Amino acid sequence: MPQARRVRLPLRSPERRSHAERSAQTRARSIAAVLESVSEVGFQRTTAVEITRRAGLTWGAIQHHFGSKDGLLIAVVEDSFNRFAARLESIPTEGESLQKRASHFIDRAWEHFSSPEYRSTFEILLNDLGRDEVARTTRWQERMFRAWDGIWMQLFHDARISRRRHRVLEHYVISTLSGLASTLMLEGGEAVLRQEELDLLKRVLAENLTRPREEESR
Repeated sequence: MPQARRVRLPLRSPERRSHAERSAQTRARSIAAVLESVSEVGFQRTTAVEITRRAGLTWGAIQHHFGSKDGLLIAVVEDSFNRFAARLESIPTEGESLQKRASHFIDRAWEHFSSPEYRSTFEILLNDLGRDEVARTTRWQERMFRAWDGIWMQLFHDARISRRRHRVLEHYVISTLSGLASTLMLEGGEAVLRQEELDLLKRVLAENLTRPREEESR
């Protein structure tokens, strides 16, 4: 009886990644390594050696994409803000009342502020960047604030309050959430989520968004 022939499928050659894909992966690995390192060992011990070890890359490869350690740190903060913005932009607006949008906004924003990612980026921002990066830092901060303002106005565009009142509310909400996040960090492992405080912030925001314009000057 003739022996059965073994059928083999031809091996597919591995798909070659494009230059853009390789660059994106290198950037993602570098940013993830910084966040992980700052979270686990702190900012001061997040050295170039520690970053390359965690990322599995050479420092030359990281410098090629970010220019310097300060450039990498700025990219980490920018990436964190972009993720934060994506959370907020996914809030449903069609058919949702201002009160509902305010509640969704606080919930999504708190997901960011209570995350390990925010704690790492907060520690980065607490430490001074090199002098060579001051101008660049100012530029990305301006872009960040413009983006934040744009998302806010998209969500609450139909609130019948003045532009000045919008700005006051924006600053108040971001300050309150960052303050609550700082409290969680100080309390460490014993920290608890303060749902009552978040609910209070939701009520304050909703009440101010729906306040008649003529009451603002009182």
